[in-house]
Amino acid sequence: MPKIALVTGATSGIGRATAIALAKQGYQIIATGRRTERLQELQQDLADTPMLPLTFDVRDKEAVQQAIDSLPDAWKEIEVLVNNAGNAHGLSPIQEGSLEDWDAMLDINVKGLLYVSLAVMPLMVARKKGHIINIGSIAGKEVYANGNVYCASKHAVDAISKAMRIDMVHEGIKVSEVNPGLVETEFSEVRFKGDKERAAGVYKGLEPLRAEDIADVIAFIVSRPAHVNLAEVLILPTAQASATVLDKKL
Repeated sequence: MPKIALVTGATSGIGRATAIALAKQGYQIIATGRRTERLQELQQDLADTPMLPLTFDVRDKEAVQQAIDSLPDAWKEIEVLVNNAGNAHGLSPIQEGSLEDWDAMLDINVKGLLYVSLAVMPLMVARKKGHIINIGSIAGKEVYANGNVYCASKHAVDAISKAMRIDMVHEGIKVSEVNPGLVETEFSEVRFKGDKERAAGVYKGLEPLRAEDIADVIAFIVSRPAHVNLAEVLILPTAQASATVLDKKL
């Protein structure tokens, strides 16, 4: 039987790199995202791998459920779910926060993860088999100035992952959490509203992680024997000791 992995937010960054890494391990890929053209580009890059693109926004619970319900039977035996879709908007003190930014972070990082999980988990429970990997952040382990709601959203991912592992243990389903530190992707551009110069400044003076580094960890996690669950991983660049302690060579 083919192995099937569903990766959310597969149009760029960690999600895209993860889809590629899992394809190299022999997985057929269900890749989801909001940008159809990016999914088509990924499909071209994975020409030798069966891939099913699904275009939807994880914030739209009806669209999420409809997409999963509409999967052909051959694609419903999802073995791995990577809840990668997430974002950060703004970097302001809480008293200057934007309600629009707060809604976006909570809707995508928390509710979107829950919507996708709730749609996929019954398929795993029915087979008593599966592995869910939630992408958290160092921001889910500690808070930092101006991180307020983003940190809250990733602390929620941490709590959900722990609770999910407890609830799913009797269903034979593994739950893991990967918590990256500084990773150079489009992430900072989104946080700073397209300000490329400010986004680049986040990584200036150090060598950050790359999306492929996180994908390698995910590929390792899912390759462990059936009796082994690598439950939590915190992965940082060598120049990072905590969310705010960095060795920058400026």
